[in-house]
Amino acid sequence: MSLPLEQFHLRGRVAVITGAGSGIGRCTAELFASVGARVVVVDVDEAAAYAVADAIAAAGHAAWPRQADVSVEAEIESMFAEVAERERAVDILVNNAGTAIRRPTIELSLADWDKVVAINMTAVFLCARAAARQMLKHERGGAIVNIASIMGLSGGGLYPNISYQATKGAVVNMTRALAVEWAKQNIRVNAVAPTWVKTPFITQLMKSPELVAEIERITPMGRLAEPEEIANAVLFLASPAASMVTGHTLAVDGGFLAQ
Repeated sequence: MSLPLEQFHLRGRVAVITGAGSGIGRCTAELFASVGARVVVVDVDEAAAYAVADAIAAAGHAAWPRQADVSVEAEIESMFAEVAERERAVDILVNNAGTAIRRPTIELSLADWDKVVAINMTAVFLCARAAARQMLKHERGGAIVNIASIMGLSGGGLYPNISYQATKGAVVNMTRALAVEWAKQNIRVNAVAPTWVKTPFITQLMKSPELVAEIERITPMGRLAEPEEIANAVLFLASPAASMVTGHTLAVDGGFLAQ
């Protein structure tokens, strides 16, 4: 039997992480690399992808950057084809790329709705499909971790955000459906549902001290999450430590959903 902490190592595994140029994605990429994974740093911002991959390499770990817009199917397919060419296979996918257009429903245009759906929902399907095709080529299968949100498990919120809530709810159920479909092929599919996290994703929200104070008030633990706290949960679900966990959405929310 391996030592307990060995179950959290990813030595020899190839991990593709979308939206890895900043925030939760960057923290996850750095954490995965530190425990032995070869990380493909995927981001629509090419400079950000290179910066993260360079930082990982400077720390003595393995990573390479790949620019891709996950709202475009052809770019996803091209990216995974390059991964297949450069690496023996994909072992782990973290579907982290996401967006939000915080606007009252009656003011939300169809174009804005479609943009959020394309990145938050359709891209999750397309990346999972492309990764699974490669995972099925070897017997040990793989692990997919989708980044959902507490807003995918709750209709609440402090501001209108219908397209984000709807797409993150879809990610939660897509996670269940794919987990059931691929369980026999040893592909585990799980999700992490974060609360508000201190990343560039909520920069505008953080400019309102009143809003931050209200988030802290309605969160039992009384604070926002750090991106490292989300990355830790992603690592658990992607690692051998979670070998019997699939179809689960793990809330990292300071008790928000327990109320």
